[in-house]
Amino acid sequence: MDKHNGVILGIDTSNYTTSAALCTMDGEVIANIKKLLPVEKGSRGLRQSEALFHHTVQLPDVMEEIRSALAGKKLTAVGYSQTPRDEEGSYMPCFLAGQSAATAIACAGGIPLYGFSHQSGHVMAALYSAGRQDWIREPFAAFHVSGGTTEILYVRPDKEKIFSIEKIGGTLDLNAGQVIDRAGVMMGLSFPAGPAMEQAAEEYYEEMIPCRPSVKGLHCNLSGLENKTQQMFEKEKNIGRCAAFVLGSVQKTLQVLTEHLLLEYPGLPIVYAGGVMSCGYIRKALSPYGSFAAPAYSSDNAAGTALLALQNML
Repeated sequence: MDKHNGVILGIDTSNYTTSAALCTMDGEVIANIKKLLPVEKGSRGLRQSEALFHHTVQLPDVMEEIRSALAGKKLTAVGYSQTPRDEEGSYMPCFLAGQSAATAIACAGGIPLYGFSHQSGHVMAALYSAGRQDWIREPFAAFHVSGGTTEILYVRPDKEKIFSIEKIGGTLDLNAGQVIDRAGVMMGLSFPAGPAMEQAAEEYYEEMIPCRPSVKGLHCNLSGLENKTQQMFEKEKNIGRCAAFVLGSVQKTLQVLTEHLLLEYPGLPIVYAGGVMSCGYIRKALSPYGSFAAPAYSSDNAAGTALLALQNML
């Protein structure tokens, strides 16, 4: 195997992003191509059938960019996201698009094919971006916070899957990203609403409404936050104030969960992953507690699947 010329392809087709990435045999990500799925204005998301269709349309364009990055290099393996989580029965049709593409490429090239969970890819991408890849040899905690997931994970090394992931906490109702997106769409912002919500919150300098997170142990409830925000906006019509309240409440909830986690698992290293953790407004107060990925590696991406496939080849 030509270590200097070989590269590994990663493919991830999540519910809102078509992505592909390349990493070298030395573990450097040299391409991380992402294309958001189109969502109609006023909509709060996509049905799985719609997501699968859009991935089928977008994958050729994404792979064309990957082909340019492949120039002069040899493809040695393919990794892809096959399930949302490493749990029995975990399944979403949108990942079939990536699985089909990855399988076709691996079979045509006669190279190894590795399937992982989307969640494991998020964790691996976060470790890579945070410079914490050495953590794969020891237990650590990961917060996976996005539109589809708000979970606290206990992660252990695993010979076959690289990670063994156990859910030990998280939301009992809505996900953090769901609350942010629903609040943003309710106020007239486009989906996904995170970037616009963050900008509105950063530009708000008036009195803040106190945040009262609903947390018990390692679990939280977030549905009340959505209801409170809707009442605030109907009364005040102030996007900045409502955005600051939503993001501040999510940040405070995650901070309390982190403090409870460290009481239960003293000294356990923590990494924060998932699209919500790309929000600088939320990251500020959490930075003393753990490590973060850069925004490009916090949101959905295929870099983690490529890096996991590399670990299987070492």
